[in-house]
Amino acid sequence: IIDSRFDTLVDLYEPKKNVRARIDLVLLPRMEAETISKGDIFKDIADMDAVCHVVRAFEDEAIYHAGGSVDALRDFDMVNSELILHDQIFAEKRIERLSAMVKKIKDEDQQKELVLMTKLKDFLESEKPLRMIELSEDEEKMIRSYPFITRKKLVIAVNVSEGDLDNDAILSAFRERCEGLMIEVMLVSAKVEAEIALLDTKEEKEEFLKDLGIQETALESLTKLCLKSLNLISFFTVGKDEVRQWLLRKGSKAPKAAGVIHSDLERGFIRAEVFKYDELMEKGSEAELKKLGK
Repeated sequence: IIDSRFDTLVDLYEPKKNVRARIDLVLLPRMEAETISKGDIFKDIADMDAVCHVVRAFEDEAIYHAGGSVDALRDFDMVNSELILHDQIFAEKRIERLSAMVKKIKDEDQQKELVLMTKLKDFLESEKPLRMIELSEDEEKMIRSYPFITRKKLVIAVNVSEGDLDNDAILSAFRERCEGLMIEVMLVSAKVEAEIALLDTKEEKEEFLKDLGIQETALESLTKLCLKSLNLISFFTVGKDEVRQWLLRKGSKAPKAAGVIHSDLERGFIRAEVFKYDELMEKGSEAELKKLGK
């Protein structure tokens, strides 16, 4: 994960080893009629924590479009509907099976699941994704192993031409369409990103971004949106031996952070020495922070 704070800490501590946190991005086939009918793409998505849907919004006659024309909002709606339909079909099949099971044996857990599945099916029939529905902790546990795709966090990356990277109209149209659906939206130009990837040095990339009026690469923006959608933050362990970046659920307490490093640390947690990155940057060293009682 690209994070300027990590780079600064590495420069400050000059450790023997430095390790970034990471998220794995898996490229899936295009959501076209053939891949949808086969159903394999849904199996791949089911294993993910979040989904990034790249929607084409640039014109180029040399590049084929399965829909025959470029209409980013239409394509988004189509995929969104397919994902909702997938979850609806799964819920209906599960209801059918549970109904048959409870008729034979009165099992309390199965009856509770049947009620939950009916609740989810009704919600999906209103054409709303399952990430919008509030579930209890017990209900979450019941469906955790099931392949409900619309329960996953979703990021929409609208692939535009270089000239549209600052097109507020495109961004606003998508944000309006996604309002209330718990979806993060960003603009990206794959063509620009390909050009950036060909540059050799950090300085060349920074100069290129500056010329385009871009603050950061799309990969950096996408990473931040993925972390935001998954409610994750970064924290760092630092020292001369190692500087390491870790991921943690936002709002977690120090024992949970210790558990991310090693489960034994959470079980035997006593205390943690913690300081804020901004304060370290302001004072310049841990020693100066300790003088202030930090």
